[in-house]
Amino acid sequence: MNRKLVAGVDIGGSHITVALVEPVTKRVIDCTRKRRDIDASADAGSLLDQWSSLIKKSFAEVGKPVSEVGVAMPGPFDYEQGISFIQGQEKFDKLYGVNVKNELAERLGIDEDNIVFTNDAECYLRGEVVSGAGIGYNRMIGLTIGTGLGSAIAIDGEVKDADLWRSKFKDAIAEEYLSARWFIRRYSELTGVVVKDVKQLALLGREDSCAQNIFKEFSINLGAFLLRHIMTHNLEMIILGGNIAKSYSLFSSALNDYFIAEGITVEVRTAGLWEDAALIGGASRFFTKQKELN
Repeated sequence: MNRKLVAGVDIGGSHITVALVEPVTKRVIDCTRKRRDIDASADAGSLLDQWSSLIKKSFAEVGKPVSEVGVAMPGPFDYEQGISFIQGQEKFDKLYGVNVKNELAERLGIDEDNIVFTNDAECYLRGEVVSGAGIGYNRMIGLTIGTGLGSAIAIDGEVKDADLWRSKFKDAIAEEYLSARWFIRRYSELTGVVVKDVKQLALLGREDSCAQNIFKEFSINLGAFLLRHIMTHNLEMIILGGNIAKSYSLFSSALNDYFIAEGITVEVRTAGLWEDAALIGGASRFFTKQKELN
């Protein structure tokens, strides 16, 4: 029996991406991939209309019904009930207290039980475990490093949000040292120059010794942060995603040297699926269910 396609939805603070996923191959169907920028400060009705409209456009690309939707969603969020508690993060304030599951189900004409929400970092690692860089490994941690720090851990196929962004690190919390704002702040402290983003800093890193040293400093912070988790969980692999991971070549050597100096053997990889990871991870919540039904 052919399994039904599943919709994967990745909701971020500035965009939404949707695609249909084939459960057998665990791959995104390219023609169904849709993406649009959104205004995260918009009212709840406008946000929900934009999201549901894009999901419907993805559905329209195939000639078969799609009734299961897995959504990768940032927190704080009641993932079981589908209620947003995001507030004070410069995104989705007007969704606070809204039952997003009910609202999307009504707009899409889908049973509420067939819409599931999962933490976005957990979705990212789920996708990498089932179809990306994590295939064949049993114990790993996944970090998405960008404007913020997302984290998830996978042990013997069970993936959970690790919620490490707010864990104590040095004189603050981990996200203050492992995010884009740390790079921008640190470069400004050392040079008096404010760069737009990490991408600009990475371009400078080809020739700018200060930028190169900042990436090296970041690698030491990252290694020190991960060390306890590697040892506690006996991790085999670290998977790095997010925009900062795209500059991995600028800090890979220093990070691996740090682990060698600490006597740690662990493989570090960048994401294999990148943006598709969250889509596949969100959709994967239905893969086992479909297998059982078939």
